[in-house]
Amino acid sequence: MRALIFSPEATEHLGTIESYITSRSSVETAANFVNSIIAYCEGLPQFPERGRARNDLRPGLRLVGFRRRVTIAFSVDPEMVIILGVYWGGRDVEYWLGDR
Repeated sequence: MRALIFSPEATEHLGTIESYITSRSSVETAANFVNSIIAYCEGLPQFPERGRARNDLRPGLRLVGFRRRVTIAFSVDPEMVIILGVYWGGRDVEYWLGDR
């Protein structure tokens, strides 16, 4: 099975999401939500063709939604799935992943 790797940017995004939810709710709610994102990502190596291919933005890029609030950007190769970013609340994923 493929390995799962979170890029530094994706790890930072998860921390930002957790901080945002904590500031508006509770530490427990934030941790549960972020842990559910991570658990979803952990299933991607088994079914890596989920989501929509966006080779127009970056070769090998795929995007998948999570709970209508989050877009997970990832790439797949024969040995690994790399989580490139976790975008919350309608952020312009195309801007952040395209040529800026």
